[in-house]
Amino acid sequence: MSTGSPRTSRPAAPSDGISTFKGQERALRADRLGTGGLLLSVLAATGPIMVVAGVMPTTYAVMGIVGQPLLFVLLGVVLVLFGIGYAEMSRHVHNAGAFYAYISRGLGGTAGASAAMVALVAYNALQAGIYGIFGFEVAGLLGTYADITVAWWVPALVALAGVGALGWLKIDVNAKVLGVLLIIEVVLVVIFDIAALGDPGPQGLSFGAFDPGTLTGAGVGTALCFCIAAFLGFEQAPVYAEETSRPHILVPRVMFLAVAGTAVFFAVSSWALTVATGPDHIVPTAQEQSAGLLFFLTEARLGETFTDVMHILFVTGMFAALLSFHNVVARYAFAMGREGLLPSAFGRTTGSSGAPGTGSLLQTAVSAVIVIAFALTDDKPDGDPTAPVLQLFTWFGNVGALGVIVLMAAASLSVVVFFVRRGAAGTQGWRLVTSSLAGIALVVIAGYTVKDFDVLVGTGPGSSLSWVLPGIIGLAVLGGLVQGLIMRARRPEAHARIGLGNEAFQLEKAAESRAE
Repeated sequence: MSTGSPRTSRPAAPSDGISTFKGQERALRADRLGTGGLLLSVLAATGPIMVVAGVMPTTYAVMGIVGQPLLFVLLGVVLVLFGIGYAEMSRHVHNAGAFYAYISRGLGGTAGASAAMVALVAYNALQAGIYGIFGFEVAGLLGTYADITVAWWVPALVALAGVGALGWLKIDVNAKVLGVLLIIEVVLVVIFDIAALGDPGPQGLSFGAFDPGTLTGAGVGTALCFCIAAFLGFEQAPVYAEETSRPHILVPRVMFLAVAGTAVFFAVSSWALTVATGPDHIVPTAQEQSAGLLFFLTEARLGETFTDVMHILFVTGMFAALLSFHNVVARYAFAMGREGLLPSAFGRTTGSSGAPGTGSLLQTAVSAVIVIAFALTDDKPDGDPTAPVLQLFTWFGNVGALGVIVLMAAASLSVVVFFVRRGAAGTQGWRLVTSSLAGIALVVIAGYTVKDFDVLVGTGPGSSLSWVLPGIIGLAVLGGLVQGLIMRARRPEAHARIGLGNEAFQLEKAAESRAE
């Protein structure tokens, strides 16, 4: 816990740069991140090499949709439409609780409490799921290059400890770690893209993957679910708003850079895969190679050494994503603790780094419980390879993705209500239109995600997991609503301040002044 400022009603010193009168321990440190640091922190969560090596081959193999590059373009358009209103909200609301703070401002405190619970569950699920594929890949590399046999959960728990330790450090230190890892993996993927386009497969430099005619069949909706999961991370920019010097400028800028950059990067990279194999051969090749598709293609064009380096960067890229999601969960827990949605201990920062230490511990504990639970059910001496990838990663990754899609759809509605209620429908008209269009598209994608959840997690239509897993998000929605209603009945003043962040403290200060 912080040993700094006591929780008394005194103004913060001007040098603190803190906008709350309750002192440093109740506010995240400002001026930690500039455009570069914020952008790198956000992009790291998308895990570029993890998407190219994992999501793209899986989508080609399972869905059989050749037009995946076009899907990334279309989703990029949808997310830009979403970002227009979302970014405008970020100019009015600076709160580490981003999604739930925005939804609270538009749809009320009860809806905000529900959104907070969904965000906490969804981002925890996303982060915990990555430990599965991380452990599997590291165990494989140790066996191949060091002749060491370990179960997948051993490197997963080591990584968990490392991420937990970094979560206690200053966010700008985290940004530097994330930045180095991100830049290297992006460079290697770009080198592959250039090599594939320069040495195409049997059909030459074909643009067939961008043909709208390829987006036919029953698998298109499910392919959308796979592809939108690749973008997850760009929406995290407002979470760091309190830790930037000019949030009203930096947050919108970073969001649009992140969406545009990832859309172009993923579209080109998924196209490069089709060029390397030939559009007619990408599906059967992906089915044959599975998650080894990228490495199979790089070895043929760039050699064994380059491919070995890519394997290592695949691991570091996953570690960067783990750290990025960890930071987001810690900040959501901090915001919720500060506003009474979690115990107040979560609403304080560590004195040395200004990081949300208790929230960081919570995230580490949740992930540890999940990883250990899967490890205990793994009864094979060296670990069951299906457990970390086909279960932990796939199940929890899709649960988290569904939760974030639901949050984005609710946030789109919240943008419309927020500005209409404030009489700004005329001046913000075009933003209301874009938010409405994005919201409709996101609701459709959420519907496909729930309908085809059995395909997404590979369980088959008769499996109870096809409704139990998405039911986790449903329970989070209901649990948050119940919490919000109880708070409104028992603590109406606290309920009215949900989503206000530091502004709530200023309201308390004003009330105390009037009482005196």
